[in-house]
Amino acid sequence: MKNWWYYHKWYVIGGVLLLLIAADLLGNAFGWFRKSPDFQIAYIGEAPLPEDTVAALRKAFSSLAEDFNHDGEVLVQINQFICGSPENADVETANYQQAFEIALNGDINDCDSYFFLMENPEDFQKKFQVLAMADGSCPTALDYSAEGKVFPWDSCSLLSDMDLGDYTTTLFGHETSGSNQEILSQLYLGRRCFYGKEHTANADECSQLWNTLKGDFN
Repeated sequence: MKNWWYYHKWYVIGGVLLLLIAADLLGNAFGWFRKSPDFQIAYIGEAPLPEDTVAALRKAFSSLAEDFNHDGEVLVQINQFICGSPENADVETANYQQAFEIALNGDINDCDSYFFLMENPEDFQKKFQVLAMADGSCPTALDYSAEGKVFPWDSCSLLSDMDLGDYTTTLFGHETSGSNQEILSQLYLGRRCFYGKEHTANADECSQLWNTLKGDFN
């Protein structure tokens, strides 16, 4: 054995290192080494939210939620989908927007996000008809309205009264800053309904959180 180890030890060590690297790559690709979010929020707007605002949004919801999946941490995932106005859009911009719409369709079909934070809920509902009624049920086939299915961010004091700080971002070489609450106050919050048997992870707990927020509606 000593003789075999003397001639083959570097092959063994190299093989072990390759296995560790492969395991790390696969683990990161399939999320084996990452904690799963307790719930996900889809943001739909014409421009991406600043990173500071995304962090503030996570802070706001994680402070109101609980550890739904019991992994010792409250994790909120924000999925951003940029759906700009198609008017006067060039070919590159139109393709970019189409790619985001495909990604948003994937989020909806895979039941990833439970909450939707939107600039234009009426337009979103006309395209996807996935916003839930007040009781959580799905709208009728001819109901493409967002009325009664969403509420403005700034109408919920649990959210709008939080101190979420300021943001600083650079756009086209120019640095801008402002209040995170000012950005979020222009948005509407809704939740999704489920047409089939597949639901988002921790859907019941998310429904309870929605009722807490909706109960604080001014």
